[in-house]
Amino acid sequence: MYTAGSRKCLECKEVFCADARNRRHQRYCMKPRCRRASKEASQRRWMGKPENAGYHRDNPKNRERVKAWQKAHPGYWKRRKEKRSGVLQDLLIAEVTDHHEEAEQDVSPVLQDLSRVQVPLLMGLIAHLGGLSYAEDIAAMTNRLVARGQALMGESL
Repeated sequence: MYTAGSRKCLECKEVFCADARNRRHQRYCMKPRCRRASKEASQRRWMGKPENAGYHRDNPKNRERVKAWQKAHPGYWKRRKEKRSGVLQDLLIAEVTDHHEEAEQDVSPVLQDLSRVQVPLLMGLIAHLGGLSYAEDIAAMTNRLVARGQALMGESL
């Protein structure tokens, strides 16, 4: 019927290949519409549990829970913001070649347009090949790839 690891999406009803790490419980494909449906179904299941019924309601118990968490994690949002700022932008600096004049003569307008998407393209490619979705993971993978490239070229930092 289906090949190993493939199944029918509960939302769009199309056959998809489940991610190897989530194969045992992945029931939706990766289309945006199906991911939204998956999230909604997950939230409905979570909110349907009796212990989670009043989780988002404003009551003294929840206020105390939030205050206790905030006290245990001071500066959480500030640290998070500092960690993410400019990580990938610093790593992806375009190099100037010695043959700049020759390259300008041979480049067509289509390639000039592609140069504007070089950084997002590279980030997307790294994220796709590595199966990553968080900026921190993409940055770590980029660091590893840059280090490996420098090692192959005999360069050191």
